[in-house]
Amino acid sequence: MTGSGKTAAFLLPILHKLIDRPRGATRALVLTPTRELAAQILEDLNDMAVHTPLTAAAVIGGVGMGPQEHAFRSAVDVIIGTPGRLLDHFRAPYAKLAALEYLVLDEADRMLDMGFIPDIRRILRHLPARRQTLCFSATMPPPIAALTREMLRDPARINLERQSAPAVGITQAVYPVPRELKSALLLTLLQRGEMQDALVFTRTKHRANRLAEHLVRNGIKAERIHGNRSQSQRTAALAGFKAGVHRVLVATDIAARGIDVEALGHVVNFDVPAAPEDYIHRVGRTARAELTGSAFTFVSPDEEGDLRGIEKAVGKRLPRVIVPDFDYNARPQGRLEVPLAERVAGFRAKKAEDRARAKARAERHAGHAGGGHPPRHHSARPPGHSQQHAPRAAGGSHHTPRAGGGSQHHAPRPGGHSQHHAAGSAEPAPQSGSPGHPGPGNGSGAGQRDQHRRPRRLGRWGRPVR
Repeated sequence: MTGSGKTAAFLLPILHKLIDRPRGATRALVLTPTRELAAQILEDLNDMAVHTPLTAAAVIGGVGMGPQEHAFRSAVDVIIGTPGRLLDHFRAPYAKLAALEYLVLDEADRMLDMGFIPDIRRILRHLPARRQTLCFSATMPPPIAALTREMLRDPARINLERQSAPAVGITQAVYPVPRELKSALLLTLLQRGEMQDALVFTRTKHRANRLAEHLVRNGIKAERIHGNRSQSQRTAALAGFKAGVHRVLVATDIAARGIDVEALGHVVNFDVPAAPEDYIHRVGRTARAELTGSAFTFVSPDEEGDLRGIEKAVGKRLPRVIVPDFDYNARPQGRLEVPLAERVAGFRAKKAEDRARAKARAERHAGHAGGGHPPRHHSARPPGHSQQHAPRAAGGSHHTPRAGGGSQHHAPRPGGHSQHHAAGSAEPAPQSGSPGHPGPGNGSGAGQRDQHRRPRRLGRWGRPVR
């Protein structure tokens, strides 16, 4: 079961086997489902091998590949890695494990849940067939049992407490509360001092973000850890929680396996896990190594079905706790999580608005390219080239400044149309179809049409725009 010492169960024998072997080749590979578990195993290995010449490295995502490449090239004794990043390295010629003797699959059931089994099969193609393979799992669902039969040859089976259950030192309790008041209840327990520190599990990354922000706004030092956070952020959050900088670490199930916080007092299931095995792993973060701790589960009415499955798995009914002086009928301050359908609708509305804006811009550009009037830009010009625009009434006249500083008066044309000229032009441009200037509709030829070109625009510093 979780917290019973599986890490030491495979690290100590491997180190014992390798300590007298010649250096210069990687002889052991440990596969884990998460970066945090890989870092935890590396930390445990370094503690055990502190007075030995044995070396190890973590090969995980979220960090640079340069140091990991160096670990392959320098042939550290033990590599602890996650499947995805290992496959990234195996594409390069330096990542060779021809001398590998020991392969460990840790938390195999979690790797099944995360969809890593196909990646594991691909990794096996890069490993020598002659090796010892060890598979460790806190639970043994049928797919994992089938995988062990596929990967292991005539294995020795060690089965300690097959029926997984929380550690004996865990005090478990259920807090019935409406879903919208869960954050208020957690804040109340923290403010009253009933929990000094807590590892809080939420169902989604979005809820983890919102809950951590809610606690910080109310004066509780909190951080969050989940799959959307960078590796440096996850490492800093976990280190700050272990050091006591943060009272609360809000996490998704990424922290339910392999995270060992010494003397952790409380684990809170802010959302009831759907699978009893996840509940056992979550609460197993406390009361480790025969210590004691408390596991509180906040249960809303719609989560009672999942709670019954957990109680069946642990073999007893968990006690219900009602917090005195807490208003269970209070109006919630705000929603902790925006429903998925509403978030998707918001994303789609924003996309539609962006598309409409882009279409309008494209239509404006197409109109300008097709001979329409360009937009007027008021930019700085040298003295004598400034242009003044005055509002015109229908049928009125307007003045256009001349290049020499004068202005030109244009009389209204028949029908109320005025004539437009670019600033600085000496003569009015001939208009198509006007008296004395026959246009195409008046039988004019090509030479006459050349006289009816649109006036040139003047750009910056009065130069014509081509």
